[in-house]
Amino acid sequence: MDTALLKEKCRLVRRDIIEMTAAAASGHPGGSLSSVELFVAVFNTAMRVDPKNPDDPKRDRFVLSKGHCAPAYYATLADMGFFSREEYKNFRQLHGILQGHPDAKKVPGIDASTGSLGQGLSIGVGMALGAKQQSGDIKVFVLCGDGELQEGMIWEAAMAAAHYQLDNLTVIIDNNGLQIDGKNTEVMSLGDIAGKFNACGFDVIELEDGNDIEQVLAALEHQTAPNVPKCIVAHTVKGKDVSFMENQAGWHGKAPNADERAKALAELEA
Repeated sequence: MDTALLKEKCRLVRRDIIEMTAAAASGHPGGSLSSVELFVAVFNTAMRVDPKNPDDPKRDRFVLSKGHCAPAYYATLADMGFFSREEYKNFRQLHGILQGHPDAKKVPGIDASTGSLGQGLSIGVGMALGAKQQSGDIKVFVLCGDGELQEGMIWEAAMAAAHYQLDNLTVIIDNNGLQIDGKNTEVMSLGDIAGKFNACGFDVIELEDGNDIEQVLAALEHQTAPNVPKCIVAHTVKGKDVSFMENQAGWHGKAPNADERAKALAELEA
């Protein structure tokens, strides 16, 4: 797909993130905005999925381990036609399908219900292992936040991925450097993320700018050696493309008010 079109999709996804969270007066815009290029590139260029047949058993799978960033997930799926943007008005509302965290029982295109941080990679490893045992060519993508890498379960799953030679698994780290309580380095330093995944047996690609769609595309196209899982460590900007949200931990879980919504949308339109 043409990179100009992908960039326009990213802009529209960011617009929808602002619209959703502002309308609900609730949600997580910061990490949703940082991960936009990762969502758009994966779903539009790397995955085999069909909005008209979302339950196709031969489809590729996606797990949003940092489930609170569901607005970016929903906006990407709506852009692809899995459901109507009309659903946005019910975001985080009782009985609506678009809850604060992804619900695989309610939302077409979602493969795993997530929200408890640190568990998504284990889910993805299970999916990838199952696909291998069935001799299928199903690919599995897992998007993790950097803050959740502080969970020990992540590293157990990483070791299992290499042990079981899951070359159909791609782990993507949205490394924006911030979590709900502040900087990762101040809450619990993560050290060398790329080095850790490499030590676990992954083929690691580190992106200087994970909000550069061309860098993301190149990383997704990178072919690993047989039997080796892939990890993409993408250095991103929390609150990307909304000036007053960028690199601000306070926007991790705070929705914009009416004035902030208008200012953010004006910047995205510009």
